[in-house]
Amino acid sequence: MPVHRRLLSSSPRYAVALAAIENETFARKNARVAAREEVVTIPVVVHVVHHTPEQDLGQDQIDSQLKVLNEDFRRANPDIAKVPDVWRDLAADALLEFRLADTDPDGNPTSGVVRRQTDTESFSTDDGVKIGSRGGSDAWPADQYLNVWVCELRHALGYAAFPGGPAELDGVVISHSAFGTMGTVAEPFHGGRTATHEIGHWLNLRHIWGDDGDGCSGTDFVDDTPNQAGFNRGTPSFPKLSCANGPHGDMFMNYMDYVADAAMFMFTKGQAERMDAALAGPRSSFLSPRVRESMRMSAPAT
Repeated sequence: MPVHRRLLSSSPRYAVALAAIENETFARKNARVAAREEVVTIPVVVHVVHHTPEQDLGQDQIDSQLKVLNEDFRRANPDIAKVPDVWRDLAADALLEFRLADTDPDGNPTSGVVRRQTDTESFSTDDGVKIGSRGGSDAWPADQYLNVWVCELRHALGYAAFPGGPAELDGVVISHSAFGTMGTVAEPFHGGRTATHEIGHWLNLRHIWGDDGDGCSGTDFVDDTPNQAGFNRGTPSFPKLSCANGPHGDMFMNYMDYVADAAMFMFTKGQAERMDAALAGPRSSFLSPRVRESMRMSAPAT
């Protein structure tokens, strides 16, 4: 959210684009557009920006992160059974899969991994890791690839760009200590869920508590996520009540809360609809022409 607020204050174009995206999302929700039935596959380029040999992640660690993403966004994660019974019918298959890119922007074969040695010991949330001249790695075209930067990141596990921002800064940044399920990861963020959370933001999901501090007036713009007061940490016990949301309380096991990796294991159907709106709008370049046509708002559900 600090990155989001910085862009809002510094870029009038971003503010206008974000407002247009939200208007389109709201209109799509009210029009009851038919749900997407096809699986969409997102090409990913992983920029491994390393200062030490340890930070130059092995392919197994990268592959372990892709595996988690493909389980989480397809409701195929082994821990999906932990969703409380009251919300089990809300747990969504977002019909999204992720694969390392096999063709680079010039049309040449690629592994989908860019490795950059840097003299910069660590990066902050000021987007330096996304810029080659600042010790990072320049983004690949944001309308063709999901850019993921992995680095030594200060004061955060990761951060993301909402749709509508500058293309050269579009994507997600993850600390190498929270990327994948092996290698340099550190408990309790060793389950690959930081990337799941941040890619949720990249698809226009907000934090489940609505980013109003500990108040009860914020919103994530999703109807089937209970209102809650602030974020949760660690591994809460169900039910955890706030904002008069009993008897079931906070949906702290949602990927868009701040709990430990082992305590989060679901998106909701409402969140999947919001991701669909992002794919139909600002992320539509990732759709095939046929899927794009099928998601047009002129085709309401019956």
